[in-house]
Amino acid sequence: MDIFNQLGEIIVNLFRDSGLCSLSWENYVMIAISFILMFLAIKKQYEPLLLLPIAFGMMLVNIFPGIMGNPSTTLMTEQQVIAAGFDPSSYTTTVFEGVTYYNVTQNGGLFYYLYQGVHLGIFPPLIFLGIGAMTDFGPLIANPKSFILGAAAQIGIFITFIGAILLGFMPKEAGSIAIIGGADGPTAIFVTSQLSPELLGPIAVAAYSYMALVPIIQPPIMKLLTTKKERSIVMEQLRPVSKLEKILFPIVVVVLVAILLPDAAPLVGMLMLGNLFKESGVVERIAKTAQNELMNIVTIFLGVTVGATASGTLFLTPKTLGIIALGLIAFCLGTACGVLFGKIMCWATHGKVNPLIGSAGVSAVPMAARISQKVGQEENPANFLLMHAMGPNVAGVIGSAVAAGVLISVLK
Repeated sequence: MDIFNQLGEIIVNLFRDSGLCSLSWENYVMIAISFILMFLAIKKQYEPLLLLPIAFGMMLVNIFPGIMGNPSTTLMTEQQVIAAGFDPSSYTTTVFEGVTYYNVTQNGGLFYYLYQGVHLGIFPPLIFLGIGAMTDFGPLIANPKSFILGAAAQIGIFITFIGAILLGFMPKEAGSIAIIGGADGPTAIFVTSQLSPELLGPIAVAAYSYMALVPIIQPPIMKLLTTKKERSIVMEQLRPVSKLEKILFPIVVVVLVAILLPDAAPLVGMLMLGNLFKESGVVERIAKTAQNELMNIVTIFLGVTVGATASGTLFLTPKTLGIIALGLIAFCLGTACGVLFGKIMCWATHGKVNPLIGSAGVSAVPMAARISQKVGQEENPANFLLMHAMGPNVAGVIGSAVAAGVLISVLK
């Protein structure tokens, strides 16, 4: 009979410790959302390198919240320490009202420690190093006017910043929300870690989710703001770019940006260092490491820990949902501003610029450039806009980092 009682207690305790007793409806909603994101990553292949680890981290933290648990210190008497099976000599002591207590520290969850790379702003510059090592700035160098479109797409950031303040957000919160409009996850994380660390979870999830959903969000805006004739414009082939130009470009950009806007130096500096590795041709082994092993490792850690910040009880609040909505507005405004400036350039050049390439001014590289190519070919199968769109696309990477530097410099 005692055996059955013990077995019953074990079963009851297992049930109490399971998620069936501890999870709330918010957790189940977030688990369902994670399934949707996994579907989009696997079936639709929407930025799977980002969306899949984010979705899995989101699912895991809502099933087992302790995986993001903070380290904690508990005061215990000597008898309690011994009863728990610990060695009292391993801990420091605190004397309170004549009684000696031991400071027993419990470790945090796995993702807590991995998340420090996000919290401390370490992962974003490392991601930029890898992006730089994979990026060809040739289209931007061949057509410097692309800088205008890359800058135009950042206007959505500052419009959203003003709107967020008008809606009652504090300036630092508004800056962190607005940077989502750059469609650059590492930049959004970097800015938020400097300005509003408490908003890091929802902003990081929003930024990476919108990057992954570029194929859904951008085409309707592009088609709404352009005519069939404009979308059909075939652009002239870009001029060849010399190796010397490609080597000098990252050096010149870093010098100019770091002098004029020091707060942007960590992101732009690492971006251009990676690019210099690639273009110099003398450190091929380092360049390949930055492109592959380092980039992949940091992407895994960044993705799962960003997803693990989306706990249902913290995520499904009016304020967080407002941040998600404003982030979407910022991204849509960035796309729209890029297209509208593309139309201005089309008019100024008497029809030599296809306005669709302006949408690539957001820094979702290279997805945004591919969408410009896809939408253009839907109207004219002989239209090849990819290389032309890569100019504004890589300019957007630089532009979002500069916008981040401006926000940090003004608001910190």
